Amino acid sequence: MDKIETNKEYLDYVDKKSPNSPILKNCFNAFWVGGLICSIGQIIMYLCKYNGLDEVSASTIVSISLIAISAFLTSINIFNKIGKFAGAGSLVPITGFANSIVSPAIEYKSEGYVMGVGGKMFTVAGPVLVYGISTSVIIGIITALII
Repeated sequence: MDKIETNKEYLDYVDKKSPNSPILKNCFNAFWVGGLICSIGQIIMYLCKYNGLDEVSASTIVSISLIAISAFLTSINIFNKIGKFAGAGSLVPITGFANSIVSPAIEYKSEGYVMGVGGKMFTVAGPVLVYGISTSVIIGIITALII
């Protein structure tokens, strides 16, 4: 019986000491920041189409532009502040993927370009790439066998 009371006391203590997370505020910030990132991408898309590019070329330029912008903002330590404020709103779009590659590259630059930057750049994004590519290959093989 003492253990149950001790566990309950501990959980009560943790509840008192843990700050409450403002869930609605966090969701709202993630929503509008993610929407702003997507709106910037859409503006770039409209500018590309206005200048005569087709849909595929414009989409490629949007992806490259958003990756470059987030890599630059990561390098000057602004993207991390945006991520802290917006949470998943900044991490879910392609900008979060660029940040997950650039951040370790910057962090391990002091260890050299081969073992530091090259070796650690895909620490976060590597598993995502491996499993994503592996899954797409397996699905492609299954689809080819079925069709």
